Amino acid sequence: MTLLHKFRLSFNAPVVLSFALACLFILLGDKLTAGFLTQHFFSVYRSSLLDPLTYVRFVGHVLGHANWQHLFNNMMLFLVIGPILEEKYGSANLFWVIVITALVTGIINFALLPQTQLLGASGVDFALILLASMTGLKEGEIPLTFVLVALIYLGQQVFDGLFVQDNVSNFTHIIGGLVGSALGYSLNKNKINHY
Repeated sequence: MTLLHKFRLSFNAPVVLSFALACLFILLGDKLTAGFLTQHFFSVYRSSLLDPLTYVRFVGHVLGHANWQHLFNNMMLFLVIGPILEEKYGSANLFWVIVITALVTGIINFALLPQTQLLGASGVDFALILLASMTGLKEGEIPLTFVLVALIYLGQQVFDGLFVQDNVSNFTHIIGGLVGSALGYSLNKNKINHY
């Protein structure tokens, strides 16, 4: 028996892998449609609330990416942290973390930044970063790792938002981090109460 026969690939994190594959296929489809797919389904921008696609975009924007570099940057972190969190919290909980983060960042961008088109999974990445830092939460304690991660990651986003002019939505990163913190607290608080 060869070494290759001893190992097999496993679909170890179904939510993470499905999300990453969806992002990949949507970007491929977007390239084939000259940007139509992302513009109409997978980015948030100010549009009529009477348009049903506005509500699809509130969540769908996290699946759309501007280009390959944008996708690779978002998926690198997502594929590192996501499977660990999916194993710890379960597929259903991680799915809802992604959906809630998408919905909150989409609605806030729609309401507060009417001139800004939002797309990409970086808000979800920031939610996962802060969620990961909450994994050591115990009753009556705040993990020092959470405080440091919040200061470093969110502090950098505040600084960049104020002083760096680029196409990065620092506001969305901050909102994603806050959503991840709140959901991390909630998920861990429920586990603490069950012991």
